Amino acid sequence: QVQLVESGGGLVQTGASLRLSCAASGSSFSFIGMGWYRQAPGKQRELVARIATSGGSTMYATSVKGRFTISRDSARKTVYLQMNSLKPEDTALYYCNAYRLQAGVPLNYWGQGTQVTVSS
Repeated sequence: QVQLVESGGGLVQTGASLRLSCAASGSSFSFIGMGWYRQAPGKQRELVARIATSGGSTMYATSVKGRFTISRDSARKTVYLQMNSLKPEDTALYYCNAYRLQAGVPLNYWGQGTQVTVSS
């Protein structure tokens, strides 16, 4: 049973920083990539950042480029999201995601989410 456990959320003021962590356990296979999504109240879940476990290529949502940095520790199956210069619009429930292919079919795994609240 794959488990993704997030930590690091909290309540901060505009301009502050937070670092989210997500540790994967319970899998005997390797993920193709890991990433972070977020969902604000009344909005759809959106991709924040993603990183390939092999090679480390990254992609970011336009709204967070230059402020957020995703990194990973493949040996520990852990992914991090360093969030700087936080804005009120970054307030959301942040979900860790891991994905792999099984017989060519993408499989996604999700954490329970960690709340990030940025006050103005």
